[in-house]
Formats: sequence, structure tokens, C-alpha cells
Amino acid sequence: MFKGILTIFMILSFFLGFSQFDDEDEYGKEFIWGVTTNTNSSLIGGAVFRYGRSHKENIFETFGFELVNVAHPSELKYTSSQNGSTFIWGKQNRLLAIRGQYGRDKIIYGKESQKGVQINANIAAGPTIGIVIPYYVLTSGGEYVVYDPVRYTNLQSIQGSGKFLQGFGESKIIPGINIKAALDFEFGSFMRNVIGIEFGVMAEGYVKQIVIVPTKPNRALYTSAFFTFFWGKRIY
Repeated sequence: MFKGILTIFMILSFFLGFSQFDDEDEYGKEFIWGVTTNTNSSLIGGAVFRYGRSHKENIFETFGFELVNVAHPSELKYTSSQNGSTFIWGKQNRLLAIRGQYGRDKIIYGKESQKGVQINANIAAGPTIGIVIPYYVLTSGGEYVVYDPVRYTNLQSIQGSGKFLQGFGESKIIPGINIKAALDFEFGSFMRNVIGIEFGVMAEGYVKQIVIVPTKPNRALYTSAFFTFFWGKRIY
């Protein structure tokens, strides 16, 4: 899947790279916010911010920040038969990734004033702070516990998930690094406003394996395809 996406990116970059950007529409800075999802998260995976400034002709220097939940591929939500609450059976830890990113954003197809679509290709990399948070569940006895595969062997022993922010005080920090490549498609008729979507792939590695679901294989390297909806402002 990832090789296929990268191949599409390369083909688009080759054909669109011949397009010319209108110098009259060049901007110096941009501020981007967005919400993102990926193949390692739920529908809303997290939030992103990116600041870009002109570096060379049609190339921007970017500084990014992401706060994203990373889930195990085997995770499934269940509904308690006792009270209707939902929980993830077998999950022991949550992984929250805080990513810093430095990169380049190249305009490969510039839109005409007040209309069209602008297409950018970007690549970025940087450090990751992985926050490993114990995932609490509520047992049928009314006790909040972290999942133990030996002690809890059936779904009927769990009533629901823990309280909001429960477990944050017991978090552990696992450092890592990340790298991503993407294509941005920007729409809208106002040149000073930005709105669009981003498709890309990412690889992220940590210094050691992170246990999310203890009864399944866990890993230190995560790869994903992602989708981001973003908006923002430009300064000319």
C-alpha cells in the first residue's frame, strides 16, 4: 500500500512539476492548522500545526507540530452488556505521539488568482516524544484497573473504560523520530486564506518496543498512511 502511494506521488510530481507558479501571487508566510486521521488511529487521530516561510523560489521552509493518538491495529471497541459503556478489550497502554517536524514544501502547481487548485509536495522529519499512558477499565466489581491478561480473561468482567485523563500521572516518556512525505491540495477563491486536504505516508520509530496490547505483537517502528484536513492564513 505504501509503495503504491509513493509511486502515485512521484508520477504526479513529474507531470505537475512543469507547471509555472504565478509570481504575482507569491506569499511570504503561512500558518496552517488541521485535524488528521491515519491508519494507526481512530476517525479523528489528532491535531496538527505548521508554520511556513519563503525559502527559495516556489519552496517554503516549514516548522510543524503534531499531537496524535497511535493505536494498535488489533484494537476493537466493545459495548458493556451491563451499562452500555464502551471500552477496548485487551488494551494495556495508550500511545500519544508529540511530533516536531522540520521540512520543505514545494509548490508544483500554482493556482491562478481567485480560482483553481494549488498542489504542494512536502517532506518533513523531526523528533517524537511518545507518551505511554496506562489504559484503565472499570471492572464489574466497580474497580478501575489496568488490563491484566492473566486476571481478566473474558469481556463480562469489564463494564467500561476509565475516567477522562485517568492514568496520565503514571505516564512514561519514550523518545523517537519521525519522517513523512505528502501532497497538499489547496482550494478556495481567497488567496490570503488556506483550506485543503493532505495525503501522505509516515514512518516513526522509538528507542524501544511499546506495549499497547500485551497479547498481540507490539513494535518500536510504526508506518502509516494519513489524511489531514487543514485551513489557515497567508501573509504576503
